[in-house]
Amino acid sequence: MVESLYLDLKARPDLEVISRLVDPGHRVLDLGCGDGIFLKMLREKRGAEVLGMEISQVEIAKCIANGVPVIQSDLDDDLDFAEDGSFDLVILSQTLQQMRRPDRLLRRLVRVGKRGAVSFINFGHFHCRWQLMLAGSMPRTTQIPYQWYNTPNIHLGTIRDFRRLCKHLGIRIVQEIPIGFSFPLLTAAWPNLFAVGCVFVIERAN
Repeated sequence: MVESLYLDLKARPDLEVISRLVDPGHRVLDLGCGDGIFLKMLREKRGAEVLGMEISQVEIAKCIANGVPVIQSDLDDDLDFAEDGSFDLVILSQTLQQMRRPDRLLRRLVRVGKRGAVSFINFGHFHCRWQLMLAGSMPRTTQIPYQWYNTPNIHLGTIRDFRRLCKHLGIRIVQEIPIGFSFPLLTAAWPNLFAVGCVFVIERAN
């Protein structure tokens, strides 16, 4: 099982980045934790104290089977179960673009977490721009495999959009880790154009 978890992380570089942010003893909350397998890895390999939050009963059953504590809740609702700063790290991985109000969720995230780790798909990537410009149709890539009519992504944002949103909300960006499968130097220099995704480490500004 541990080996398969490692392989899963290689397929999800954003989760590999986030795992390195977790220290032994950290209290970690994963918003939209799915089957809980990532949290299980953080507990077993990073020594974290973990809690998941998930809406799907099917995924919650998988969390329980994986021995991961989980709360059933909608991410568009308030995080009333948690006090301010009660978690060392709150994770939101490739989920922000599916929320009705991403701005409200980010406010709640930095309230309950000392820091947040937010990863999302960058719709400003040059492949997306290229498809819109040449084909005149909504882009489909490895990161965005859906058709425009069945996609769960309802807010299509870019890295630059996320920076602006954090500034508007009074949220401080502690670290920005762009993710690219090719052109590493270009990805680092111009992430909004060459990064397929990004992990932002954020916190509430004092």
